Amino acid sequence: MTALDDLVNLLDLEAIEVNLFRGVSPDENRQRVFGGQVAGQALVAATRTVDSDRFVHSLHAYFLRPGDPTVPILYEVDRIRDGKSFTTRRVVAIQHGKAIFNLQASFHVTEPGLDHQPPMPQNVPDPESLPDFKTRMAPYKDRMGEWYDRPRPIDLRHVSGDPFSRQGNPAFGQQVWMRADGELPNDPTLHACIVTYASDMTLLDTTVLPFGLSWETAGMQMASLDHAMWFHRPFRADDWLLYDQHPISTGGARGLAGGAIYTADGHLAISVVQEGLVRVAQS
Repeated sequence: MTALDDLVNLLDLEAIEVNLFRGVSPDENRQRVFGGQVAGQALVAATRTVDSDRFVHSLHAYFLRPGDPTVPILYEVDRIRDGKSFTTRRVVAIQHGKAIFNLQASFHVTEPGLDHQPPMPQNVPDPESLPDFKTRMAPYKDRMGEWYDRPRPIDLRHVSGDPFSRQGNPAFGQQVWMRADGELPNDPTLHACIVTYASDMTLLDTTVLPFGLSWETAGMQMASLDHAMWFHRPFRADDWLLYDQHPISTGGARGLAGGAIYTADGHLAISVVQEGLVRVAQS
């Protein structure tokens, strides 16, 4: 079984009652649950209560408490509204009797309409020409420990450097190519949930790039606070997607970053905005 198979299984929640689902975390040495996992699982829970002719067009989420990776997560769905064109759901993720995550998602029947988007960034290297994660990170293998060899369901390729080599080199954005590392079934909802999972992997890092810092910087504390996504056009998570990211504001121990996810042929598929905790220990 591949790492992508494991991720697909991770997103296949158990229905334990009407509007109530249960998810688990991978058997990994983590101090807390990865935020993208909770967001992806919550979107799955919401989608399980929505008619199949509607696709998610936006989600807004808050990370309330660190998730405990050693116990299951319960997802309770509130069917807020079922309209003629739009459906709205609220999902609360619960552990140890307390809410750890809250998501609100809206679903829309596909309709024709006007079409406009900003152009895809130009002169971006082809993803196949860039080193994969293990190749790029090989010089830091000893520093990374078991995290280096951990199976990865998302093939992530940095266009400009990596978190280790960027230390001391200020930048005002970053780009990564990403795709699911394997072939997925033709289920648009699954593709949306997997990209939701992947969208949390690098965006918050962007908020400290102007300072020449990264999550790897000594004394750095970073954690997602809220996450919003808008789904504009069709895409496949197992095709290459360009994630163009830029910092918006960093201050008051918080950082805000935005991202645009393009298909390889230039269509803007998703817009993302995330705010997170950004604390640096004072010397």
